[in-house]
Amino acid sequence: MIAKVIVDVPVKDTNRPFDYKVPDQLRSWVEVGSRVGVPFGPRVVQGFVVGLEEGLEAPGDGRKLKEIGSVLDVHPPLTEELVSLARWMGGRYLCHDITALQAMVPGALKAKYERHLQLGAEAEGQLEWSTPLEQELFGWIRQKGSVSVDSLLERYPEAGASIRDWIRNGLLTEEQVIKDKVAGKKALTVFVTSAPDALREQAAALPKGAKRQKDVLDYLADHPEPIRLAELTLTLEVGAGTVKGLAEKGFLELREVEVQRDPYANRTFQRSTPLPLTEEQQGVFGPIREAVDQRRHEVFLLHGVTGSGKTEVYLQSIQACLDQGREAIVLVPEISLTPQMVERFKGRFGSEVAVLHSRLSQGERYDEWRKIIRRQVKVVIGARSAVFAPLTRLGLIIIDEEHESSYKQEESPKYHAKEVAIRRAASFGASVVLGSATPSLESWNDALPVTEGGNGRFRLLTMKERVQGRPLPPVHIVDMREELKEGNRSMFSRPLYKALEERLQRKEQAVLLLNRRGYSTFVMCRTCGYTVGCPHCDISLTFHQNSGMLRCHYCGYAERQPVECPSCAGTHIRYFGTGTQRVEEELAKLFPGIRVIRMDVDTTSEKGSHEKLLTEFKNKKADVLLGTQMVAKGLDFPDVTLVGVITADTMLNLPDFRSAERTFQLLTQVAGRAGRHQLPGEVFVQTYTPEHYSVMEASRHDYEGFVDTELRSRRLASYPPYSRLILITLTHEKVQLVVRTAEALAKRLRELAEEAGLTGMDILGPVASPIPRIKDRYRFQCMVKYRGEAAVSPLVGRAVEAFEDLCRQEKLQIGVDVDPQVLM
Repeated sequence: MIAKVIVDVPVKDTNRPFDYKVPDQLRSWVEVGSRVGVPFGPRVVQGFVVGLEEGLEAPGDGRKLKEIGSVLDVHPPLTEELVSLARWMGGRYLCHDITALQAMVPGALKAKYERHLQLGAEAEGQLEWSTPLEQELFGWIRQKGSVSVDSLLERYPEAGASIRDWIRNGLLTEEQVIKDKVAGKKALTVFVTSAPDALREQAAALPKGAKRQKDVLDYLADHPEPIRLAELTLTLEVGAGTVKGLAEKGFLELREVEVQRDPYANRTFQRSTPLPLTEEQQGVFGPIREAVDQRRHEVFLLHGVTGSGKTEVYLQSIQACLDQGREAIVLVPEISLTPQMVERFKGRFGSEVAVLHSRLSQGERYDEWRKIIRRQVKVVIGARSAVFAPLTRLGLIIIDEEHESSYKQEESPKYHAKEVAIRRAASFGASVVLGSATPSLESWNDALPVTEGGNGRFRLLTMKERVQGRPLPPVHIVDMREELKEGNRSMFSRPLYKALEERLQRKEQAVLLLNRRGYSTFVMCRTCGYTVGCPHCDISLTFHQNSGMLRCHYCGYAERQPVECPSCAGTHIRYFGTGTQRVEEELAKLFPGIRVIRMDVDTTSEKGSHEKLLTEFKNKKADVLLGTQMVAKGLDFPDVTLVGVITADTMLNLPDFRSAERTFQLLTQVAGRAGRHQLPGEVFVQTYTPEHYSVMEASRHDYEGFVDTELRSRRLASYPPYSRLILITLTHEKVQLVVRTAEALAKRLRELAEEAGLTGMDILGPVASPIPRIKDRYRFQCMVKYRGEAAVSPLVGRAVEAFEDLCRQEKLQIGVDVDPQVLM
């Protein structure tokens, strides 16, 4: 049997399967999707089996095939369907196949390579050594059989200089071993070996001085089920040695048992039952259920206003899928994967749910993933990468807040979870539900019928009413230019100040959004105009008051706040712009005694902090929840009656054709946090551009009005959804090399397009990126804009490949982003 293996060497020349012979003893273990260790050149590398066939031992050129050395997992981490999907991703997103395959397995399985040493033939029979060090060291290796170089050097640091000579002289042999970054967790567990009565007799027979051992045996007689050693010693307040002593006497047995790292082990979830659906909910649930029942691949765009009850439709659609013995994946944006969301799914489906997201430890994520591979769960909820959950009976994929840009991966492979989900669902005959109050314009265009200028790929389902007929909150636009004219220089307009005052008196809660963390956005000398910038990036530093540091949000560089100007030595240092820390300080000044919870990257970096802060707010331990866009989505608190947007213009001014769309989406999403229960809500949006259509339509909750205006401007400029984009970014420490290569690449692209006769393709640039330097690397970009389904990706791939040798020699990086979401 011959295995086709993609090896973990991500370069152009190895981006294909290599043939390996499957040894007889591994035949029953090797499957498509297996992770294997194979010899590749002088070393052993990890690889994935992507095909199997019966064949001749020697290929056509007469070479003898190398054998697979080892199979690295009991259960193959990938299914045949995922292997096929990875090969498709390689072509679609212009990445190496191994990069796509690696993206599908948890970080715990990313291989680390260790050098291991064993006794060589020259040392096997040798008993006498010339030095005490050699005597001890070689005796230790003989006892162990095989040791890693790292552990050998840790134990015998003085042996470092001699290891190479010993290998050369045949005293030691070296091999490379593949180790996973994280292994299954094991814990010493106590097992009783006698019946309870016999244990009591043994306890009574112990000498008087062995009181602690007697207590252990009496406890185990009453609780004979296996118990972790750590738990037993904690319960009885005895040392581990006491228990180990009993094991040595044969009264009980100690064995290592695998333990599941369950991030929700100490949580109880209140079981929920399906709620009666409203007429509108029933109207959208019916077609989804019908497609699931008929095992028909169909993509639905569920456009439902905030608070219309989309989650209940998701839950009942999943139940319909499970009733057929099939499985479901639910994707939510990372920042919306709140404890509230997990609670809803765990409350409905209990232990049948696995949760995958970045706030879990690597070990917890690995164990959740193993639950899926072992078929212990039927529903997977998670962020972007959960789309690769190795389910084999997939019936439904739900993508909540489908418009979110975080569904697009920013590192290679630069896949979009929505596209991957649709591709996966098609291979299973499964349905896809894309839900949002503000769908992306691409999805909206795909759901519009061809007669209305759309693509007609998706089926549109709409829910225009909130549950129980609750009204959408009124949105007040506050023109901050007028506030300034009236002499109000505060960051709070008078209407927002008054509304906050009323909420504090009525003991209701408010959510304040400012999409910018830190204290101030830039620091400037008012004497000479010098702005403190990052020495490694072309961006100003943000001041963080708590630490007294200026910090770069791109590379992490930090320095102390200046006392005097580095340029003119003046002392008129001022802090401009507004960050979340500054708003928090201002709130404390204006409303003494106000209780504020701030949620941004700075306050939620610790594990569990996200959940802790939201629980405090839910339990009314704060009056105001202040934060960046993480407070805009997925939150549902009954006492929130006020939402304030400190400044709506932060995204409007970005050099990105999607800036109006992003502004509209964020304003609509955060407005939806108010008045979701019995108490009516109110929203205040502070802006310096109140006449902008994205702000005006958001204040009217008019998605279709916004879409009509935005689509007109996109059509005129030929931007998505009326064209497709590929962004090519080149980076290097020498600006001349970047410019030269970018120009040569653009020229090569134009030549290839001419050869292929592609007329509907424009190459824009090269130009400096909007942020021209990050981490001391200069950045230039080319944009390829094309219409229809022209075969442009392979052409771009060929153009980039021509520069691969230059990239290797000069450490130049060329990144290709197909259908980019961010143009910065």
